[in-house]
Amino acid sequence: MRRTSSKPWLHRFSRPLLGAIATTGAINTAYLTYLRFTSTSCPTETCAVLASRYATVFGQPLSLFGLLAYLGMGVLALTPLLINPDTQKSLRKKLEDQTWLALFAGAMAMLMFSLYLMNVMFSEFVFGGAKLGAGGICPFCLFSAILATAMFVIVLIGHEWDERGPLFSIGAIVTTLTLVGSLAIYAPSNAVTVQAGQIADTQGKVVFTYDSTSGAAETQLAKHLQSTGAVMYGSYRCSHCCEQKARFGAEAVAAMPYTECSAGGKDAKPEVCEAELAKASEQTKQPGGFPTWKVNGKYFAGTKSLQDLATASEYKGPQDFKNNTATCTAK
Repeated sequence: MRRTSSKPWLHRFSRPLLGAIATTGAINTAYLTYLRFTSTSCPTETCAVLASRYATVFGQPLSLFGLLAYLGMGVLALTPLLINPDTQKSLRKKLEDQTWLALFAGAMAMLMFSLYLMNVMFSEFVFGGAKLGAGGICPFCLFSAILATAMFVIVLIGHEWDERGPLFSIGAIVTTLTLVGSLAIYAPSNAVTVQAGQIADTQGKVVFTYDSTSGAAETQLAKHLQSTGAVMYGSYRCSHCCEQKARFGAEAVAAMPYTECSAGGKDAKPEVCEAELAKASEQTKQPGGFPTWKVNGKYFAGTKSLQDLATASEYKGPQDFKNNTATCTAK
């Protein structure tokens, strides 16, 4: 009869627990990867982070790398359990000894990267420049950070470490490499600029281009609309919105009042747009869509001629608008 193991229960079940957490994390990140590759919209209204520049690394979805990380942790945790402890005891012990340090290094790296991303999410999207409040919290990202933290805790206390000294050395090295690598990866993204005549997402990926230029009439109308509180609600993914901007011309677009409504667009304010489009729908008795103009308290749906906008806003300046029609090219 085999004696009951004297090991603490957490030590006995740490590997199955790590395998379960890794599997859960893999499902979470696989779902996000599917959304990204299929261009499916995020199922919640709090996914601005997933459409930002931080969601892509080396041209691929960040979630894909997360999926690979979780799969790797799962393999490290569960592989020794496949070895029969009665007939191949030495091999199993060897695998267990060799994988624990790898599990520690992997869990530490995932924890540090998750903390970096959580800092970005709260400092930039929740409280920072985007000022989305609770709408800037990505539930999938937060869940992944919780899973990474749980894995690290289980690795740390779910194994009887003979010496803690090497752990501190490995932890310091992994932490430094992870944070330095994270800053290096995202540094180029912070310098992304969008040229006039281009419409791009926050990652700098150009979606539409147009080559129309602005005259004095277009520029002054744009400034007049801005000064009188008019707003155009649109989306960087909307071709009609691009056509509306093209009617102003590349130079005047910088002065025109515009609110981005789609997560993934620069300075997006989806919650503001949702409220305004609801009011527009109530006033016009039509479904809200892009673009929608709000001029002198009235809503106007669809692409408008500059003359119509001038009349609605009571603009009295030069009206020799040269871009009565303008086209955009999808990239």
